[in-house]
Amino acid sequence: MSIIKGRAWLFGDNVDTDVILPGKYLVLTDPNELAKHALEGLVQDFYKKISKGDIIVAGKNFGCGSSREHAPIALKYAGVGAVVAESFSRIFFRNSINIGLPAVISKGAREIIKENESISIHLDEGYILRENGEKILIESYPDFLLEILKDGGLLQNLKRRFARSGKV
Repeated sequence: MSIIKGRAWLFGDNVDTDVILPGKYLVLTDPNELAKHALEGLVQDFYKKISKGDIIVAGKNFGCGSSREHAPIALKYAGVGAVVAESFSRIFFRNSINIGLPAVISKGAREIIKENESISIHLDEGYILRENGEKILIESYPDFLLEILKDGGLLQNLKRRFARSGKV
């Protein structure tokens, strides 16, 4: 989990949760069904075009709008390995971490990384590695958030911690 490799999908500023997953799909409960509608207003059949592990690279305020957890779930189950943005809506950021989808803050990455470029995110070391060998700095996660991501999400993290403590 500490290295995420994939192809870059570029998006702009203010990609809101209604664009990530339109509200009419909130009645769906199967994450695989939600995935079929991820970003459908921006990229037709996104879920068919993405390869597992691909990385969204966006500008400012990614995930703004309503606080629905469905949006990061749809992205994760569509195959997105991580979202890199200059900034995130606070609730989207935390919802992403809670379900095990890395939300990576990197100032200027959107202007540097090219569409379809193969990149790798090195969470432990704090950088994105481009095809040409260039490193782009990312904001480091506090240890407790990195632990949640490595466990695959908050629920898995709590299960592991409680099992280790014998309080399950």
